[in-house]
Amino acid sequence: MLLVLSGQCSVHTLVGYIAGPAFDRLTALAPTAPFRPCGTDRTTPAVLEARGTKPRPGVIEAFARIATGSRQRAMAFRLERRNNRWICTAVELDTDR
Repeated sequence: MLLVLSGQCSVHTLVGYIAGPAFDRLTALAPTAPFRPCGTDRTTPAVLEARGTKPRPGVIEAFARIATGSRQRAMAFRLERRNNRWICTAVELDTDR
């Protein structure tokens, strides 16, 4: 997801790993590349921290703190185990209101 949200990969690279409203949300966010560093900085965004909880078996709700140049951003997401694979079913960014 990080590469998609930084404009380095197409959202279609995640087909099969992201479903429903999460795919729609990612498709809407991708053209804006919210994790692309600003100005002349072309460093790749980096995950500084990631944590999660298991509210029930087969579900992980997690967040990541991401460095984009000199700025830090936040992303929350939900993963669900379906047919023996983890699928992202929700995505939110610190810019969501």
